[in-house]
Order: sequence, then structure tokens, then C-alpha cells
Amino acid sequence: MVLKNINRKEYVPINLAVLQKLSEAHKIDKFDMEVYKKHGLVSKKDLVKILGLGELKVVIEVTAHKFSKSAIEAIEKVGGKVINL
Repeated sequence: MVLKNINRKEYVPINLAVLQKLSEAHKIDKFDMEVYKKHGLVSKKDLVKILGLGELKVVIEVTAHKFSKSAIEAIEKVGGKVINL
């Protein structure tokens, strides 16, 4: 019998490379759930986790449910802001 953790939360991962690309293409400097939904990254009830894969060159403000340590460091290194939901 396989036990499943009923309290486990599934997060939709979004890498910094994706945020960098969106920022350049659409001149976005604040990322939140509305922006993620608008660009088809998440659906209405998804939880978002920002991951540190990719290089960030722009100053952005990122709002998400969870962040990896490397993502926080990369965002703050370029002068950006991290906001936990």
C-alpha cells in the first residue's frame, strides 16, 4: 500500500530565465499571479515556486508562494524584491 501525503502542496515551477525573457519582451518589472496567468504560466488555483535557473539581468519585483534560495539570492543581487504570498 502506497501512502500519500494528503497535505502535500504542488507548486508550479517558474525559472528566473522565464521571468528574464518576459521582462525583456513585455517590459514587465512586477511579476505576480495576474502576470503569470496572463502569459499562460499558471492557472487560477496554482501555487507558484520561483526557481533559480537562468541569469537575471533586470531589476524586478517578484511575488510568489515560494522561492528557492538561489532565486532569492539572484533577485536581490540585481536589486530586485521578493514578496512571499
